[in-house]
Amino acid sequence: MHPELLSLSLLMFGTSCSPGPNNIVASYSGFNFGVIKTLPHIFGVIFGFTTLVCVVNFGLINIFKLFPIIQEILKISGSIFLVYLAYKIAFSKSNNDNKKENPVRFIETFFFQFLNPKGVIVAIIMVSTYVEKGSNFLIHSFWVIGVSFACAAISIFFWTFIGKFLRKFATNEKFIKWFNYVMSTLLLGCIATFYY
Repeated sequence: MHPELLSLSLLMFGTSCSPGPNNIVASYSGFNFGVIKTLPHIFGVIFGFTTLVCVVNFGLINIFKLFPIIQEILKISGSIFLVYLAYKIAFSKSNNDNKKENPVRFIETFFFQFLNPKGVIVAIIMVSTYVEKGSNFLIHSFWVIGVSFACAAISIFFWTFIGKFLRKFATNEKFIKWFNYVMSTLLLGCIATFYY
Protein backbone atom coordinates (compact mmCIF):
# COMPACT_ATOMS: atom_id res chain seq x y z
CA MET A 1 0.00 0.00 0.00
CA HIS A 2 1.10 3.56 -0.72
CA PRO A 3 2.31 5.25 2.50
CA GLU A 4 0.48 8.47 1.56
CA LEU A 5 -2.68 6.89 0.18
CA LEU A 6 -5.02 9.19 2.13
CA SER A 7 -3.21 12.33 0.95
CA LEU A 8 -3.11 11.01 -2.63
CA SER A 9 -6.82 10.15 -2.57
CA LEU A 10 -7.85 13.51 -1.13
CA LEU A 11 -5.79 15.41 -3.70
CA MET A 12 -7.17 13.40 -6.59
CA PHE A 13 -10.75 13.51 -5.30
CA GLY A 14 -10.61 17.27 -4.78
CA THR A 15 -9.09 18.02 -8.17
CA SER A 16 -11.29 15.59 -10.11
CA CYS A 17 -14.58 16.69 -8.51
CA SER A 18 -13.96 20.42 -8.81
CA PRO A 19 -15.51 22.21 -11.81
CA GLY A 20 -13.45 21.76 -14.94
CA PRO A 21 -13.92 21.16 -18.67
CA ASN A 22 -14.69 17.43 -18.34
CA ASN A 23 -17.22 17.91 -15.55
CA ILE A 24 -19.01 20.84 -17.17
CA VAL A 25 -19.37 18.94 -20.45
CA ALA A 26 -20.62 15.89 -18.50
CA SER A 27 -23.36 17.98 -16.87
CA TYR A 28 -24.29 19.51 -20.22
CA SER A 29 -24.46 16.10 -21.85
CA GLY A 30 -26.36 14.48 -18.96
CA PHE A 31 -28.86 17.35 -19.07
CA ASN A 32 -29.42 17.33 -22.83
CA PHE A 33 -28.93 13.67 -23.76
CA GLY A 34 -29.27 11.58 -20.59
CA VAL A 35 -26.81 9.23 -18.89
CA ILE A 36 -26.75 6.49 -21.55
CA LYS A 37 -25.85 8.85 -24.39
CA THR A 38 -23.22 10.49 -22.15
CA LEU A 39 -21.36 7.18 -21.71
CA PRO A 40 -18.94 7.89 -24.60
CA HIS A 41 -17.87 11.09 -22.81
CA ILE A 42 -17.73 9.31 -19.44
CA PHE A 43 -15.51 6.50 -20.72
CA GLY A 44 -13.41 8.95 -22.74
CA VAL A 45 -12.63 10.88 -19.56
CA ILE A 46 -12.00 7.83 -17.38
CA PHE A 47 -9.74 5.97 -19.79
CA GLY A 48 -8.22 9.10 -21.33
CA PHE A 49 -7.17 10.58 -17.98
CA THR A 50 -5.90 7.23 -16.69
CA THR A 51 -3.85 6.82 -19.89
CA LEU A 52 -2.50 10.35 -19.47
CA VAL A 53 -1.35 9.54 -15.92
CA CYS A 54 0.32 6.35 -17.21
CA VAL A 55 2.10 8.22 -20.00
CA VAL A 56 3.26 10.99 -17.65
CA ASN A 57 4.35 8.43 -15.06
CA PHE A 58 6.38 6.32 -17.46
CA GLY A 59 8.33 9.06 -19.21
CA LEU A 60 6.43 12.15 -20.36
CA ILE A 61 7.22 13.97 -17.12
CA ASN A 62 10.91 13.91 -18.08
CA ILE A 63 10.13 15.42 -21.48
CA PHE A 64 8.10 18.20 -19.81
CA LYS A 65 11.07 18.97 -17.55
CA LEU A 66 13.45 19.14 -20.52
CA PHE A 67 11.09 21.05 -22.83
CA PRO A 68 8.60 23.15 -20.82
CA ILE A 69 7.43 24.77 -24.09
CA ILE A 70 5.49 21.54 -24.79
CA GLN A 71 3.22 22.27 -21.82
CA GLU A 72 2.54 25.76 -23.19
CA ILE A 73 1.68 24.32 -26.61
CA LEU A 74 -0.71 21.83 -24.99
CA LYS A 75 -2.31 24.61 -22.95
CA ILE A 76 -2.96 26.75 -26.05
CA SER A 77 -4.21 23.77 -28.10
CA GLY A 78 -6.52 22.71 -25.28
CA SER A 79 -7.87 26.25 -24.96
CA ILE A 80 -8.67 26.40 -28.67
CA PHE A 81 -10.50 23.08 -28.47
CA LEU A 82 -12.51 24.31 -25.44
CA VAL A 83 -13.57 27.46 -27.31
CA TYR A 84 -14.79 25.25 -30.17
CA LEU A 85 -16.65 22.99 -27.72
CA ALA A 86 -18.19 25.98 -25.91
CA TYR A 87 -19.47 27.24 -29.27
CA LYS A 88 -21.04 23.85 -30.05
CA ILE A 89 -22.71 23.74 -26.64
CA ALA A 90 -24.03 27.32 -26.77
CA PHE A 91 -25.56 26.94 -30.21
CA SER A 92 -26.74 23.33 -30.02
CA LYS A 93 -30.35 22.81 -30.98
CA SER A 94 -32.62 22.23 -28.02
CA ASN A 95 -35.65 20.65 -29.62
CA ASN A 96 -36.29 16.93 -29.24
CA ASP A 97 -35.62 16.06 -32.88
CA ASN A 98 -32.04 17.26 -32.53
CA LYS A 99 -31.28 15.51 -29.28
CA LYS A 100 -30.55 12.14 -30.85
CA GLU A 101 -26.87 12.78 -31.38
CA ASN A 102 -24.48 13.88 -28.66
CA PRO A 103 -21.76 16.19 -30.06
CA VAL A 104 -19.25 14.81 -27.55
CA ARG A 105 -17.69 11.52 -28.68
CA PHE A 106 -15.38 9.01 -26.99
CA ILE A 107 -12.38 9.55 -29.24
CA GLU A 108 -12.52 13.36 -28.93
CA THR A 109 -12.85 13.16 -25.16
CA PHE A 110 -10.10 10.54 -24.84
CA PHE A 111 -7.54 12.61 -26.74
CA PHE A 112 -8.70 15.88 -25.18
CA GLN A 113 -7.28 14.62 -21.86
CA PHE A 114 -3.80 15.15 -23.33
CA LEU A 115 -4.71 18.77 -24.19
CA ASN A 116 -6.64 19.50 -21.00
CA PRO A 117 -4.36 21.85 -19.02
CA LYS A 118 -6.06 20.99 -15.73
CA GLY A 119 -5.64 17.24 -16.32
CA VAL A 120 -2.01 17.55 -17.43
CA ILE A 121 -1.10 19.69 -14.41
CA VAL A 122 -2.85 17.29 -12.00
CA ALA A 123 -1.09 14.29 -13.59
CA ILE A 124 2.32 15.98 -13.27
CA ILE A 125 1.70 16.94 -9.62
CA MET A 126 0.54 13.43 -8.72
CA VAL A 127 3.42 11.66 -10.40
CA SER A 128 6.11 14.05 -9.15
CA THR A 129 4.72 14.03 -5.59
CA TYR A 130 3.55 10.46 -5.04
CA VAL A 131 5.72 8.24 -7.26
CA GLU A 132 9.09 7.45 -5.72
CA LYS A 133 11.90 6.46 -8.05
CA GLY A 134 13.76 3.27 -7.21
CA SER A 135 12.50 0.02 -5.73
CA ASN A 136 9.02 1.39 -4.92
CA PHE A 137 8.46 2.86 -8.39
CA LEU A 138 6.06 0.19 -9.69
CA ILE A 139 4.05 -0.09 -6.45
CA HIS A 140 3.64 3.68 -6.19
CA SER A 141 2.79 3.87 -9.90
CA PHE A 142 0.09 1.23 -9.44
CA TRP A 143 -1.54 3.18 -6.59
CA VAL A 144 -1.38 6.54 -8.38
CA ILE A 145 -2.90 5.07 -11.56
CA GLY A 146 -5.56 3.16 -9.59
CA VAL A 147 -6.61 6.19 -7.55
CA SER A 148 -6.70 8.29 -10.74
CA PHE A 149 -9.01 5.79 -12.40
CA ALA A 150 -11.36 5.54 -9.39
CA CYS A 151 -11.62 9.29 -8.77
CA ALA A 152 -12.10 10.08 -12.47
CA ALA A 153 -14.97 7.56 -12.59
CA ILE A 154 -16.64 8.87 -9.42
CA SER A 155 -16.32 12.50 -10.51
CA ILE A 156 -17.55 12.16 -14.08
CA PHE A 157 -20.57 10.04 -13.11
CA PHE A 158 -21.41 12.51 -10.32
CA TRP A 159 -21.40 15.51 -12.67
CA THR A 160 -23.38 13.61 -15.30
CA PHE A 161 -26.07 12.81 -12.74
CA ILE A 162 -26.16 16.48 -11.67
CA GLY A 163 -27.01 17.39 -15.27
CA LYS A 164 -29.60 14.61 -15.46
CA PHE A 165 -31.15 15.79 -12.17
CA LEU A 166 -31.38 19.40 -13.36
CA ARG A 167 -33.26 18.19 -16.43
CA LYS A 168 -36.29 17.65 -14.19
CA PHE A 169 -36.59 21.41 -13.84
CA ALA A 170 -36.43 22.04 -17.59
CA THR A 171 -40.05 22.93 -18.24
CA ASN A 172 -39.56 24.89 -21.45
CA GLU A 173 -37.18 25.48 -24.34
CA LYS A 174 -36.02 28.81 -22.89
CA PHE A 175 -34.71 27.10 -19.74
CA ILE A 176 -32.82 24.53 -21.84
CA LYS A 177 -31.32 27.26 -24.01
CA TRP A 178 -30.14 29.25 -20.98
CA PHE A 179 -28.75 26.13 -19.32
CA ASN A 180 -26.63 25.50 -22.43
CA TYR A 181 -25.48 29.14 -22.43
CA VAL A 182 -24.43 28.86 -18.78
CA MET A 183 -22.53 25.61 -19.43
CA SER A 184 -20.80 27.22 -22.42
CA THR A 185 -19.83 30.28 -20.34
CA LEU A 186 -18.48 28.08 -17.52
CA LEU A 187 -16.41 26.18 -20.07
CA LEU A 188 -14.93 29.45 -21.33
CA GLY A 189 -14.33 30.43 -17.69
CA CYS A 190 -12.20 27.30 -17.26
CA ILE A 191 -9.85 28.62 -19.92
CA ALA A 192 -9.20 31.77 -17.88
CA THR A 193 -8.06 29.66 -14.91
CA PHE A 194 -5.30 28.10 -17.04
CA TYR A 195 -3.55 31.44 -17.51
CA TYR A 196 -3.38 33.04 -14.05
